[in-house]
Amino acid sequence: MTSSYLRGDDLVAPARIHADRAARTLLVEWADGHRSTFEFEQLRWLCPCAYCRGEAGLPGWLDTSPVLSAEQTRLVSIEPVGGYAIAPTWGDGHHTGYYTYTALRAHCPCPSCAAARAAAGHPETPSARG
Repeated sequence: MTSSYLRGDDLVAPARIHADRAARTLLVEWADGHRSTFEFEQLRWLCPCAYCRGEAGLPGWLDTSPVLSAEQTRLVSIEPVGGYAIAPTWGDGHHTGYYTYTALRAHCPCPSCAAARAAAGHPETPSARG
C-alpha cells in the first residue's frame, strides 16, 4: 500500500511549484494538470497572516490599501509547510503568511477560474493595486 497526503479527489495538491524571480511569478502545477501563475505582487496581496488580514475583528495592514514597494513584492525564498502550504519570505523580511494549497487553488488567476468565480458570484482575486 502506498501512502500519500493525496486523498482521492484532492485537487489542491501541487505536483510542482516554481518561482521565476526574473519574471516575478510563481507557477503552481496541480496534481490534476491545472496550472496557476501568480504574479509576486498579487501573491503578496493574498497574504493570509494576521498582520496583513487582521484578527479579532480588527483590520489588517492590507486593508489600508498600502502601496507595495519593490522590496515588499520581491520573493527571497519559499519553503513548504508540511503537505498543505507554502511560506514565502519577502524582501522586506515579512515571512508569517502560510499560503495553503486550498487557498492558492481557490484564488487561481487563470481566465477559466476567474470566470468560474465570477459566475458563482465570488469576488475576484486581489490584483496589483497602487
